[in-house]
Amino acid sequence: MIELSSVTIRIGDFQLKDLSFRVGSGQYAVVMGKTGIGKTTILEAICGLRSIQAGRILINSVDVTRWTPADRNVGYMPQDLALFPSMTVREHIEFAMKIRGRPAKEMADRVTELASLLEITPLLDRRIKGLSGGESQRVALGRALSFRPGVLLLDEPLSALDEETRLTAQGLLKNLSKMTGVTILHVTHNQDEADALGDCCIRLIQEKSTGNVIMQKAGD
Repeated sequence: MIELSSVTIRIGDFQLKDLSFRVGSGQYAVVMGKTGIGKTTILEAICGLRSIQAGRILINSVDVTRWTPADRNVGYMPQDLALFPSMTVREHIEFAMKIRGRPAKEMADRVTELASLLEITPLLDRRIKGLSGGESQRVALGRALSFRPGVLLLDEPLSALDEETRLTAQGLLKNLSKMTGVTILHVTHNQDEADALGDCCIRLIQEKSTGNVIMQKAGD
């Protein structure tokens, strides 16, 4: 479960004010809105990379507003994927678990499990250079899911893929949602993508009269 309660975020002259919404446990929610309206900013606030000036952020009914990113149990896949060229696919999936001090056997079992689920087992000992866009996306998903987060945040995860690969990736995300039960918040500009994946859609709209960004939620 993800809940924002009267949240205000300021970045210089830009402001998101009094944002409130709730995504139920296990739901797949999609966030849409024009470029620059604050979609990525909201994801960064939820995972703790962006401070908020007012309001509360709750994850699985726990107020995590002042918690560090590592303590929030949130998986985050940024738009640029942020993969490390010097690391293998296996090392990427192990990365978050190593930081959390998980035992070697647990990490090995989880790598095997995710590699099978994401269909990247043959890639485990390869480095990132030379992987296709779809393969890189699966590696980034594996890293974000490795430590079994309660919430998964996806920032334009399919935007750099060609049409055929995007459709395949949509099926993968839908399957992941069903198999893991993780609550997902997915930013996209693509209406077809939103319709195919989302249980609900949150739209960010800027009011002409005030300039304030408001939220409209549909699909519950």
